[in-house]
Amino acid sequence: MSNGSSITQFLLLAFANTRELQHLHFWLFLGIYLAALLANGLIITAIACYHQLHTPMYFFLLNLALLDLGSISTTVPKAIANSLWDNRAISYPGCAAQVFLLVFLISAECFLLTVMAYDRYVAICKPLHYGTLLGSRACVHMAAAAWGCGFLSAVLHTANTFSLPLCQGNAVDQFFCEIPQILKLSCSDAYLREVGVLGVGVCLVFGCFVYIVLSYGQIFRAMLRIPSEQGRHKAFSTCLPHLAVVSLFVSTAIFAYLKPPSISSPSLDLLVAVLYSVVPPALNPLIYSMRNHEIKDALRKLITRCFSEGIKFLLSFA
Repeated sequence: MSNGSSITQFLLLAFANTRELQHLHFWLFLGIYLAALLANGLIITAIACYHQLHTPMYFFLLNLALLDLGSISTTVPKAIANSLWDNRAISYPGCAAQVFLLVFLISAECFLLTVMAYDRYVAICKPLHYGTLLGSRACVHMAAAAWGCGFLSAVLHTANTFSLPLCQGNAVDQFFCEIPQILKLSCSDAYLREVGVLGVGVCLVFGCFVYIVLSYGQIFRAMLRIPSEQGRHKAFSTCLPHLAVVSLFVSTAIFAYLKPPSISSPSLDLLVAVLYSVVPPALNPLIYSMRNHEIKDALRKLITRCFSEGIKFLLSFA
């Protein structure tokens, strides 16, 4: 019987058994990762550099992009390296770090999406009080609270998970260290404590979701009272990206953790893990920039500026 103290490494789930398919997964994940880095990096740079984007909505969007960068960087680079080198191993501290960072970033993103719903609620339902309720200090405090709650959640889950005795080997049935898969390695009479902690986490996420739904109920009621069709369309356009991001986040998380055990299988679990850990960080920048003219203008100016600076730099060597 082995326990957590005797395990020095875990074995992650391989995407494929043949080198050709492993190389295919390497290039696919590398492309997705680079696209996510570029998209989120452009969003962060545009918001930081252009004064017209220094508003509460874009401040929270900057934090969302940072969280997305962190979450996709926690899982995908290791998966890329494993596919390239045909290696499944991850060290015990590395696995613990993955669990901590992923829970930290995903939990913080859940709380931040709730804060962003409050931002939209105040902007549409209480526009005259927007500057008072969402001043710079209040925005910093709310963003810090989201990050802090994520950190506390990560400490609690990581400490509980890795204090359990592991009696079922060291093979994790996932391409990264995921708490439900690690719990499968624990002794049958020891995992209930962490299951209870996971239940508390699910209740917190459900509470955030209920708050978002109630907020949008008030927002839609306020929209219906806007006299002009143009005003209603503008209000809806500012809410649509956030609604799309929340829907993507919630749907993938629910399917990952609340799907019936009867339909669970290693290949399906792998697909679901990709959906909730890789797809949202890659798509969120596209969702927010697709119909947002201010973001589009800032990104156009940023890319044009970088291109012109690059041309000047190359010409200086000519």
